[in-house]
Amino acid sequence: MLFSLNTQELMERPDLWEAVHRLRYKIFVEEMGWTDLQRPDGLEIDQFDHDEAVHQLVIRNGELAGYQRMLPTTRAHLLTDVLADLYEGTPPSGPNVWELTRYAVAPGFRDGKRGVSTVGTELIAGFVEWGLKRNVNQVIIEFEPMWVLRALQLHFLATPLGYQRTYGNQQVVATLLTFNDHTLDVVRSRRNHYAPVLARGYPDMLGMRRAS
Repeated sequence: MLFSLNTQELMERPDLWEAVHRLRYKIFVEEMGWTDLQRPDGLEIDQFDHDEAVHQLVIRNGELAGYQRMLPTTRAHLLTDVLADLYEGTPPSGPNVWELTRYAVAPGFRDGKRGVSTVGTELIAGFVEWGLKRNVNQVIIEFEPMWVLRALQLHFLATPLGYQRTYGNQQVVATLLTFNDHTLDVVRSRRNHYAPVLARGYPDMLGMRRAS
């Protein structure tokens, strides 16, 4: 199941808060080489972990298996304030458009075919479910160009917003993904799992192990 928490709710669970920021550090600093995010405490925290951010987590067997963060585009966000060289013209914004950032699957959970793990597809299904419940039908994502094709295969309408750039050891392109109920049906079909993934309530902290 996928849990969706605001920043305050996440901070009220210190072990889970630490696991989230350690996983982000491992993926984006250690693996992707985003050296601007380096910190001596091994935690990746930025100015967008604000009160309107939404943190979505997949927990399996007491471990943080996957994570992504949703940011409203009605205020400053990653594309406009940090990655402005990734878009041409005026980036889309509005209450129906959110930015999906820090998508991450923990190393021990990277199963699956074509580079998309079962945890990864749960994260994808999760943000679509979350969005459709809130009249959100578009997300901005900064990801590798190969993900544009993967998004199209899942029946997202994928519109690049600019040219690809290099960040750390990764090529990145900002893309607007538009989705609807049909997209969710396709994602569920590809997962071969048709039940909703969004959980009600909050994750049980008992047995939660520290991310390494």
